[in-house]
Amino acid sequence: MSDELPGQDRQDGEGTSGVSRRGFLSTTAFGGAVAGVLPSALAVDETGASVGQAVAPDGHSSTLSVTVNGRRHQVTIDNRTSLLDLLRERLALPGTKKGCDAGACGACTVLVDGRRVNACLTLAVRLEGAEVTTVEGLAPGEEDELHPLQQAFIEQDAFQCGYCTPGQIMSGVGCIREGHTGSREEIREWMSGNICRCGCYVKIVNAVAQAARRGGS
Repeated sequence: MSDELPGQDRQDGEGTSGVSRRGFLSTTAFGGAVAGVLPSALAVDETGASVGQAVAPDGHSSTLSVTVNGRRHQVTIDNRTSLLDLLRERLALPGTKKGCDAGACGACTVLVDGRRVNACLTLAVRLEGAEVTTVEGLAPGEEDELHPLQQAFIEQDAFQCGYCTPGQIMSGVGCIREGHTGSREEIREWMSGNICRCGCYVKIVNAVAQAARRGGS
């Protein structure tokens, strides 16, 4: 992650906000969707409801059982489908953003079995039995409840356009759980795979440090 940029506030002040979980997700989702779907077949959640349907043209597909945000899904997909496309286009979870689609920006960061991964570089077919957490499932409990790091991003004003924010938050949660928050320099190093074109790096570090102090893992 880049170091402090000229003109940015270096203070770690903590404010307050009444923004709800729904409002936060809506704010950080408005960056829009970038098309890029590989063919995929029928996706069904644990209730038996169809999530999406398409036919793999060459017959090279597999059936996958994966848990996403606490819900088990049995999905038949083209073997080339990325985890990112599975989440966005088949499981209707657009919070995970498609940025570079090459593993360079971090906008698609999610947790797989508790570890940070770039969803755009991860083949969904390799995740049999895995547990995936996206920004939509980060805060358990009531609909309007925020995860401590989501709340810290609001209080520290750590986003502008919001497009990279879901990936920043998921990476920050991983960073905290991995114990890489001993200093601002350590946070910057371990968050360096997440790019913010708006230049909110100082405030992002503030937010991660605040959530770490409050036990926000």
